[in-house]
Amino acid sequence: MTDFQTLRYEARDRKAYITLSRPDRLNAIDDRMPREIRAAVEKADADPDVHVIILSGDGPAFCAGYDLKKFAEGRGSEWNQEGPSWDAMRDFRGMSRNTEDFFALFRSLTPSICKIHGYAVAGGSDIALSCDLVVMADDAKIGYMPARIWGCPTTAMWVYRLGVERAKRMLLTGDKIDGRTAAAWGLVLESVPADQLDARVEALADRVASVPTNHLAMQKLMINQALDNMGLRSTQTLATLFDGITRHSAEGRWFKEFAEQRGFHAAVEWRDSGKPMPNGGGPIPEV
Repeated sequence: MTDFQTLRYEARDRKAYITLSRPDRLNAIDDRMPREIRAAVEKADADPDVHVIILSGDGPAFCAGYDLKKFAEGRGSEWNQEGPSWDAMRDFRGMSRNTEDFFALFRSLTPSICKIHGYAVAGGSDIALSCDLVVMADDAKIGYMPARIWGCPTTAMWVYRLGVERAKRMLLTGDKIDGRTAAAWGLVLESVPADQLDARVEALADRVASVPTNHLAMQKLMINQALDNMGLRSTQTLATLFDGITRHSAEGRWFKEFAEQRGFHAAVEWRDSGKPMPNGGGPIPEV
């Protein structure tokens, strides 16, 4: 695949640049983007002249997560099945494929660096945390707000990067943190002023690119297998199943009904406000 519609690809100076490019939607993830991310990573991986991948986003944000407005406000979508029963394996097949597409960044032999400006939230944080190294602007924000309702991070990278307690701090609240905090906590490699972000990522990429590709691949494989030995794949399987459950539980259906009646943005504003949400559903609040 070389005719990309959701991203741009360019290779030069030992570096492959993959740039998410749906800026009018804050680079939100549609049905095509996961597949195109994988294809772009595989293109870089197959190029012997590419030593490092730089992943970034066009416009005001890296990625605002899944483009859920149409799924939440409409009916009969793949990601929120209607009716009394729910096909868990149908949901799992779709979401696990997306997770594996994002995780092409982790599994590739070519190291990857994610450059975050604006926001890397919800599914956008899944993409970012699949990269080997992450550099954020000081004022950028990262978080997984759907942990409050209607989501579970399918790549499960929060716990592997943050450790147990801080992963719980993030996923039990759905809060966002800025680049400075993310770097201090060890979620990302470092945080720099926004006007220095491009230069810092280029300098880091050039340093990585000076190493032979076979050495880069061996170091990456050695480190990655440690996470695999810690149960990364089984954790992702559980997380992906839980993600589907959150969208089809009584609370998930309540949130879907909220979005249908009041609009997705109103539902998200309520979810993220800290106002209580009912166990088992309930009446839709006025907004």
